[in-house]
Amino acid sequence: MTYTMATRIGPGYVTTPTFESMLFPAGEAHIKVINENDHKGPLTETFTLIGTDANDLIMLGMWADAVRQRGARSVAFIPYLPGARQDRGLPFGAKVYADIINGFHLDQVVAFDPHSPVIVGLIDNLTVVDSAQLVRRHVVGRADSDVRPQRYAGIIAPDKGAVARAQAVATIAHLPLYRAEKHRNPDTGKLGGFTCEELPETGRFLVVDDICDGGGTFMGLAEATGLPRERLGLYVSHGVFSGRAPALAEHFGEVVTTDSYEAQNEIPGLITIPLESYLTGALQ
Repeated sequence: MTYTMATRIGPGYVTTPTFESMLFPAGEAHIKVINENDHKGPLTETFTLIGTDANDLIMLGMWADAVRQRGARSVAFIPYLPGARQDRGLPFGAKVYADIINGFHLDQVVAFDPHSPVIVGLIDNLTVVDSAQLVRRHVVGRADSDVRPQRYAGIIAPDKGAVARAQAVATIAHLPLYRAEKHRNPDTGKLGGFTCEELPETGRFLVVDDICDGGGTFMGLAEATGLPRERLGLYVSHGVFSGRAPALAEHFGEVVTTDSYEAQNEIPGLITIPLESYLTGALQ
């Protein structure tokens, strides 16, 4: 299972789950009421969806219908929005996924650091939680804090698409931003020609991005900087970690992600930050 359900009475009081999921023998998704809650106050039901399994999306739809029929408010926590990288072309995957989610008529959808602003504009009642505060608090630290002092001397954006995200972290952490570039061969699709702005001779630097799949971009960047792994860290909001991603540990002294996605491979020494408090903090 890659989803959980919870019941909230009023502003944040969590009770035992109201619903239980099941499958009929033929495979259809179903939701059963297992706990009738007689507490007074506004009732909010939450569904946390991790990953992109289409069967779990159908379960979300069944749950949303059951919540609506019972007169409660439905909130879906979907930290990794499926289809966010399919924001153009044929088919228009971001819109296909958005249409499915919108069809459930959810009262609120909470996502974490979506890959593309395109999908943000497609999903109804969406609340976006960005990553800057989380990265500053759990990874970079604070220059004025004795509890978790600042651990990096600068932030690196691995490509043009990551500049805004990395700049947000650099700004909130009062650190300089350094930009890197990558080039893709239009004939083969392979990445190459990694470059990075000149970095200071001392200090550690954190690469910031939203998604890591196979990790080729980050490993190429690490090699382009010429820095040893002890001087490089990597933060990604969503760690898919497919293919040869475990080799990231050979290039970065620290690899950090969140629990928005169930990684396909184990990364040696991986640090995973729980998102629950950030998602529930966005409840309306």
